[in-house]
Amino acid sequence: MELLCIILLSLSIPFAIGDLQVGFYNSSCPQAESEVLSVVSKHFATDHSVTAAFLRMYFHDCFVRGCDASILIAPTKKKKTERSAGPNLTVRGFEIIDEVKANLEAQCPSTVSCADIIALATRDAVALAGGPNYDIPTGRRDGLVSNPKDVRLPGPSLTVSGAFQFFSAKGFTLEEMVILLGSHTVGVAHCVFFRDRLGNFQGTGAPDPSMDPSLKAKLTRICGPRPKPLKKDPTAFLDQNTSFVVDNQYYNQLLVNKGVMQIDQELASDSSTASVVSGLASDEAGFLQKFADALVKLGNVEVLMGTGGNIRKKCTAFT
Repeated sequence: MELLCIILLSLSIPFAIGDLQVGFYNSSCPQAESEVLSVVSKHFATDHSVTAAFLRMYFHDCFVRGCDASILIAPTKKKKTERSAGPNLTVRGFEIIDEVKANLEAQCPSTVSCADIIALATRDAVALAGGPNYDIPTGRRDGLVSNPKDVRLPGPSLTVSGAFQFFSAKGFTLEEMVILLGSHTVGVAHCVFFRDRLGNFQGTGAPDPSMDPSLKAKLTRICGPRPKPLKKDPTAFLDQNTSFVVDNQYYNQLLVNKGVMQIDQELASDSSTASVVSGLASDEAGFLQKFADALVKLGNVEVLMGTGGNIRKKCTAFT
């Protein structure tokens, strides 16, 4: 019944948001959105972490050259791509996008863009994890450039003001930044991204005093005494309570000093964002609606439309 409801809601009457349009493929490939949902649902059934994977892929794609699927281009021995950049080495879910694309190419050749598949897959994965089921406009086209040097993303140790420089450059308000960081309601972080908080915070030789002692002890057990190569580096859930559910528990944990990464915890302590965090922590329905709105806005960042870019036949290559 839940799957049927998601399908029915996605087949709403087309309407425009910006220059993109909900239901863009209703005539050219009417099964496009249901095909995406079918594949994502299959993978979610055996691996609930796909929600975090797609949220991360969506963000990393849209924040670099806009939502143009440039993150999907596979590197070769001779040419590196965005996937080669450090922040993207742990991005996952490419094989699911490839599966959707192959199915759609068999049914509607050269019609559905890879950029739209990312946006739709993210929407469906969020809904399957208990989050909002929202209309996402489509009509994006795929980019023709994928350069690792273009990958500049906000890091986990930034201050609130430092992180906001990245978000404001893409047209987001401070509140919307806090809401989008609510994506940390699902997913994990490698120990390398927060290890300094456990014993040598900002070079002090001591732990971050703002971290809850019980969380510090737990993370120390997970991470071990020494750093490890990224592929072997342990991970910890960013939401220690409801790790696979899209809800507002992430914000409630920040209020009791249980944010895993520095930027997370600073949202609750910085005077410019503390009230936003407390408001979202006390209003789950409000967060879910605002989260949906922010994800839709994210999908409108610097998109290619009309004759811009192309529609790839394979998401991993420009052709």
